[in-house]
Amino acid sequence: MTATVGLVVNPAAGRDIRRLTGGASVSDDYEKRRTAECVLAGLSLEPDVEVLVMPDRGNLGQRIVDQSPAELDVGLLDMSVAGDGGDTRRAAAAFATAADAVVVLGGDGTNRDVAHTIEDVPVVSVSTGTNNVFPNAIDGTVAGGAAALVATGGVSRAETTYRHGMVEAVADTANGERTIRGLATLGVLDQQFVGTRAILDASRVVGGVVSRASPTEIGLSGIAGGLSLHPPEESGGVGFRLGPPDDCEQTVRAITVPGVVERLGVRAWDRLDDDETTTFELPQGVVSVDGERELEVREATIDVRPVPDGPVVVDVDAVYERAARDGFFSRP
Repeated sequence: MTATVGLVVNPAAGRDIRRLTGGASVSDDYEKRRTAECVLAGLSLEPDVEVLVMPDRGNLGQRIVDQSPAELDVGLLDMSVAGDGGDTRRAAAAFATAADAVVVLGGDGTNRDVAHTIEDVPVVSVSTGTNNVFPNAIDGTVAGGAAALVATGGVSRAETTYRHGMVEAVADTANGERTIRGLATLGVLDQQFVGTRAILDASRVVGGVVSRASPTEIGLSGIAGGLSLHPPEESGGVGFRLGPPDDCEQTVRAITVPGVVERLGVRAWDRLDDDETTTFELPQGVVSVDGERELEVREATIDVRPVPDGPVVVDVDAVYERAARDGFFSRP
């Protein structure tokens, strides 16, 4: 039986202001197309695979289909295109019923959009964004092979995937209640406007909650990771409050944006169970999700909590280790 793998390629990923202010790398359409070609090559690891590619306004998806290898059945997903983040959510919603696995080329924002509508379809993420926490910096060929093995049942899904958490904020403001979700991080900032979206000044961070934490990660999850390790496959998360280093009894050093290491003051922090709430009160500020400022608030009480219903993530190393133990790569 033929398995279907969805391919999401976000043309806008990896092009924000952090390329000018920090050491973030550039990911243009040519690089994304080359990565997608590697993904398609990796999908040929299993013979019974067909591929559906998300369309986009710049026809990047169409070019990927046109240049796909003849021996692989590759087509364009039939969906409307608006040229915004809704395209990714609509594609993921279609793949939720049409695909056995999905490969995502993008950053944290792209993967967050996928997570909102992909339901329980396993996701393999390849980093082509700016300041990524969730997606892996892995070769596209390796990612494609992992997706093929999971989609076809070549390896056990139960042994090679895990459920990633998310973070949710409910903001009770002067203008009513707003709910916003992040995939890996959700921050509360002492800033008036969304502006350029990217968080460039960590001293404006009042605090946050993350669903994963490691000092090897950049931004809020790296700050939390300097306080407590929290692997992505674990439930719950880490909450923290920051302040000026000279006013706090504890400080933490973290990579706040690519190329920038800072020392930050820590007023308090704690490990959180799923649905355990941390509350922030602000006369005015901005709520960020996954490294980008998203929501302006006034006279707000903001309840933030880790939630357990994130996407099903493929552990690429576990896939290849399981396949090797089962003798998949070795033939008489």
